[in-house]
Amino acid sequence: MRQDRKKIVALAVVAFVCVGIANAQEYLSPVALAVSPGGDIVYVAESGARKLAMVDIATRSVTKEIALSAAPSGMAVAPDGRVFVTGGETPGLVMIVDPKPGAETSTMSAGHTPMAPQLAPDGRTLYVCNRFNNDVSVLDVESKAEAARIPVVREPVASALTPDGKTLVVANHLPDGPSSGDYTAAAISLIDTESKQVVKNIVLPNGSSSVRGVCLSPDGKFAYATHVLGRYQMPTTQLERGWMNTNALSILNVPDQKWINTVLLDDVDLGAANPWGVACGADGRLICVAHAGTHEISVIDATKLHERLDKVAGGEPVTEVSQKPEDVPNDLSFLVGMRQRVKLPGNGPRGLAIAGPLVFAAQYFTNDLGVVDTNPAARPKAEAIALGAAREMSVARKGEMFFNDAALCFQHWQSCASCHPDGRSDALNWDLLNDGMGNPKNTKSMLLSHRTPPAMSLGARDTAETAVRSGIKHIQFAVRPEEDAMAIDEYLKSLAPVPSPHTGETARRGKAVFEQAGCAQCHPEPMGTDLQPYDVGTATDMDKKPFDTPALIEVWRTAPYLHDGRAASMMEVLTVFNKEDKHGKTSHLSPDQLKDLAAFVLSY
Repeated sequence: MRQDRKKIVALAVVAFVCVGIANAQEYLSPVALAVSPGGDIVYVAESGARKLAMVDIATRSVTKEIALSAAPSGMAVAPDGRVFVTGGETPGLVMIVDPKPGAETSTMSAGHTPMAPQLAPDGRTLYVCNRFNNDVSVLDVESKAEAARIPVVREPVASALTPDGKTLVVANHLPDGPSSGDYTAAAISLIDTESKQVVKNIVLPNGSSSVRGVCLSPDGKFAYATHVLGRYQMPTTQLERGWMNTNALSILNVPDQKWINTVLLDDVDLGAANPWGVACGADGRLICVAHAGTHEISVIDATKLHERLDKVAGGEPVTEVSQKPEDVPNDLSFLVGMRQRVKLPGNGPRGLAIAGPLVFAAQYFTNDLGVVDTNPAARPKAEAIALGAAREMSVARKGEMFFNDAALCFQHWQSCASCHPDGRSDALNWDLLNDGMGNPKNTKSMLLSHRTPPAMSLGARDTAETAVRSGIKHIQFAVRPEEDAMAIDEYLKSLAPVPSPHTGETARRGKAVFEQAGCAQCHPEPMGTDLQPYDVGTATDMDKKPFDTPALIEVWRTAPYLHDGRAASMMEVLTVFNKEDKHGKTSHLSPDQLKDLAAFVLSY
């Protein structure tokens, strides 16, 4: 029986990898934008098509498409017009594009899943966020060699460089450390580019996760970061007034290296789900935010925002809720009178770019650009620029769109992706009601969920199909057609694993230790699960039955570990929280053996 199950699992792995790759290449999927030095061209990184498109602002048309070596993720434009495009997974690349002939001319090596490149003012140094190496590469543009690697916190996905080139602001996507304590939040890293060191990690408000964008005011004084602000300490009994998730913009003072405050982008009865790209106009008048879940752009008056923040910081009440600074992150009315929500004609805006009064948004699912004219003399209006011929969506692609679409949710507070960014985990604990109340569990990745039943840590749902439908009903508080749930199923089945950054001789040695410690008995190849429940000695009084054995594929990406996220690292799983050897016989292993074992597990 076990051998048959292994064969089924092996075939399933091959199937979902092939489906995931095929789906990714069927669509343009624009993700990032940049503006040419002359301000007349918008460059569009099309991750699905593996192309760089050039859109003429005056004619609102695509004038050139440039093939790339890898799926692009971000761009930086040099004063001479060259475009540095990050892309790929491992090995990652920086592709150097000359727009005049319309060709990729050379490449530079980067880390695992490079993104968010920033070019120094002198054009000689390029900073690249290596998302899954948790660091930033410092690349010499002339020699194309890496000068340094700077460790940050966790999954750097966005960055901004001060005009003087002295400080690099890096947005870390997820919280680091255990999620079972009283405070769990992502951080913004400030890097001194001269010393090539992080000088400050500014932790965002409790519950901050899924940080997607960061930008600077034109003078470099203020940084603005977009993220979800989860109310994870509340049971998931309702959605009204941001009971579960709110969507936020955090403001930081860069020279003073401190957090100023966090404002909510939602309205009292209407969420503004999944804020992504953020950009400031060259004159500093506006801050614009793309809402990937509600398909709109927030246009915020920067002067009024800072005036109100300064007043409340000085002890002056500014709204009925915000009587003092600590009230602001809970105030759904704070932006009233200084922000307009402009509905876009497309779906899934991600990257933003501003050229004069025009704001451009990369609309991921509709393969086009949203355009908003913010001219103060006219009411903001939106239109779309097609990037290519319309393509019929597959069921899986529709499912991906639904998974990210907060329009499916009551009052648009959240989408599935709000807690499962990229189909994975937000690294927070949530008290779902499917297994009682008062026993929060760490968010699980959706990868392989349809092939490793049951679902949830305690197996509360017999299959992932049941979990998807229960999520729509009990987490989004919505009633949707069965076709929507079926499409989400197909999307989740199509998710392909990302190669682990943990490879090498240490991991290879750890395979023998993995067998010796008995880990392979419950975590057999190829996915690292026998699909059976076990008592591994970590249950609390609220947990009444054994835990489902999780797959190990991409376990390197899903920290913190154990059902309640108490273990910050794999080493803690094997040592601190395995005193009785119920979770593998590890107490007799030497420090070197434990290191090898942890490395092997993380290599899945």
